[in-house]
Amino acid sequence: MLVSILIPAYNAERWIAETIASALNQTWPQTEIVVVDDGSSDGTLAVARRFASPSVKVVGQAHFGASVARNRALAEAQGEYVQWLDADDLLARDKISLQLDALRATGNPRTLLSSAFGIFYWRPAKARFLRTPIWEDLEPLEYLRRSFSQNLWMSPAAWLVSRELTDRAGRWDERLSLNDDGEYFCRIVAASERVQFVTGARCYYRRSGPAQLSRTCDRRAQQSLALSLLLSVDRLLALEDSVRTRTAALQFLEHCSPWFLPHSLDLVQPIARRLGGTIAVPPANLKEKVAQIVLGQDLGSRVLAAGRRARLVAAVKWDRLCYRVTPTCPL
Repeated sequence: MLVSILIPAYNAERWIAETIASALNQTWPQTEIVVVDDGSSDGTLAVARRFASPSVKVVGQAHFGASVARNRALAEAQGEYVQWLDADDLLARDKISLQLDALRATGNPRTLLSSAFGIFYWRPAKARFLRTPIWEDLEPLEYLRRSFSQNLWMSPAAWLVSRELTDRAGRWDERLSLNDDGEYFCRIVAASERVQFVTGARCYYRRSGPAQLSRTCDRRAQQSLALSLLLSVDRLLALEDSVRTRTAALQFLEHCSPWFLPHSLDLVQPIARRLGGTIAVPPANLKEKVAQIVLGQDLGSRVLAAGRRARLVAAVKWDRLCYRVTPTCPL
C-alpha cells in the first residue's frame, strides 16, 4: 500500500532537510515523497532538490500560498493514503507503520487515523506530548463537538488519510490563508465514518518563533479566518443541528475572538447571531487590567503581547543553543 508524504514548503531552508529525512526514514516500506516549494526566497528549493530521486519528487512554483501548494502536492500524489507534513515538522520513524497496522483490523478506508503529536522548538527529544480529550477513538460528530467546545486541535502531521476520504472531502480552499488546515481537516473528519487514535504513533510539531504566539493579524487575514470559521461551523451543523452543536460552535467562536480584537469582531458576530448568540469581548485578567489602567487599553495590550513574544524568543534561542551543543537524537 503506497503512502504519499506531501510536504508544502515556503522559506523553510533551516528545517526542510530534517523534515525530508524523517519522511525517508519511515519503516513503512512503500512511500513516495512530494515536496512543493511555493516560491521560497531562500534556499529551500535547492536543499529539497538534493533529495530528488525516483521516490522523492520536488516541484517548484511561484508563490501562491500554502493551500495552492498543498493542492499541487495532492495532484502529484499516487498513494492510497496521504500523509501531510509541514516543512518544519517531523515524523517518528514508525508513525505510518503503526497507523496502518492498526487499520488492518477493519480495513475500512473511511476510518480516519490520528496520532499523538509533541510540540517542540529545535530539539524533538524535548517535545511535550500533552494528551487531550480528542486523543482517543471517536465518532466524527463527537470529535468535532469536543474540538469546537474546548478549542482542541491536531497537528496536520498527526493524520493519515485514505485516498477515498481525501477525494470525498475535496481540495484545500485556496481562498484561505489563516486556519486553512483547520477548515480542511474539519471536512476530512466530517467525511469519515470513524476517527481512530493510534496509541504509540507520534509526530512532532515545531513552534519556530513568535509569529505563532501573536494574536494580531491584518484585516485580510482576519477575513480569511472568519470564512474558515463559518465553513467549519456549517460543516458541524450539517452533521447535527442541535442545541449542543450550536453551543459548541459559539464556544469555538469565543475561543477565536482574540484574533479579531480590538476592531474586527464585526466579521464573526453575524456567525454568532446565526447560532442564536453573540460574542462578547473576553474580560481582561488582573495583569491586563493593570497594564490597561497604567498605559491605556491599546498600549497596555501591545506591551503585554511584546512581553509574551520576548519570552518565547528567549525560549527558542535557548533551545537552539542546546540543539547546537547536543547531538540530535534519532526519532
